[in-house]
Amino acid sequence: MGNVQPTIVPYEQFDVTADIKALRQACKGLGTDEAAIVEILANRSAAQRTEIKQAYFEKYDDLEEVLRGELTGSFEKAIVAMLDPPHVYAAKQLRQAVQGVGTDEAVLVEILCTASNQVGQPGARAGEAMDQGGAGCELEADIEGDTSGDVRNLLIALLQAGREEGYEVDEDLAEQDAQSMFEAGEGRFGTDESTFTNVLAQRNYLQLQATFKVYEKLSGTDILDTITSEATGTLQDCYVTLVRCAKNPQLFFARRLNAAMKGAGTDEDTLIRIVVGRSEVDLETIKDMYLEKYDVTLKDALDSECGGDFKRLLMEILH
Repeated sequence: MGNVQPTIVPYEQFDVTADIKALRQACKGLGTDEAAIVEILANRSAAQRTEIKQAYFEKYDDLEEVLRGELTGSFEKAIVAMLDPPHVYAAKQLRQAVQGVGTDEAVLVEILCTASNQVGQPGARAGEAMDQGGAGCELEADIEGDTSGDVRNLLIALLQAGREEGYEVDEDLAEQDAQSMFEAGEGRFGTDESTFTNVLAQRNYLQLQATFKVYEKLSGTDILDTITSEATGTLQDCYVTLVRCAKNPQLFFARRLNAAMKGAGTDEDTLIRIVVGRSEVDLETIKDMYLEKYDVTLKDALDSECGGDFKRLLMEILH
């Protein structure tokens, strides 16, 4: 999706032996050297962190267990998140979104819409990770049990990862899809949600952008305005997320980060999911979008919302 930039890239002077020794030292004795842990893990790529985790296990112990024993709170959660390969972390987040009472549709849609090859996200393999041990089937069963109707149909369609890959735009298809969506919404009494679901869940982002342009010419209405008038509740929220992801994924994440920090309290889980999950994809570009949208840097926004080692880690990942 264009020229997007990460904040974390592979560390050129990577020395796995030196890193595991330093981590071992940071966790030994009285107290923990959190600064050393941050300095290492926030400046290594996910592949390098996976190598560190494996080497630490072979020489010393289970690194995740060691760090869980040394750290607490959101800092612990974020560090543990960084030890998983991105597609495994995405899979765990999907499971968490359906566990307990109800389903967090916003998180499901966020991950399933943006964990795609179109934006270079290794999380495209989330479904593959879920399938190990039947977890993917369990997730689908959880969604079927916790949701219903058009929302369930949309989430299942997204989970089945049928979105086209690549950057090709078929102008004829854009015309057809725009016409179909018009006839399914504004052009009839009631709404045929299945048409919106099929298009939004299957086309690549550039194709969707072309479709939205044709739709606006055809109807004189922006697709988001149509969705707002044609759909309600959770389904409307899901469709809006899909459209925003297709139009500008980095602006979508900037909005999600801002929402996580608005009002009373802070949604640390969302901060971790986006800052860690997008760090090797497009976090630098998300920072630019945040500044453009809210007229404050993402660092400054986080600085006023977070504290302690958790803040130190996020700042280091943001660079």
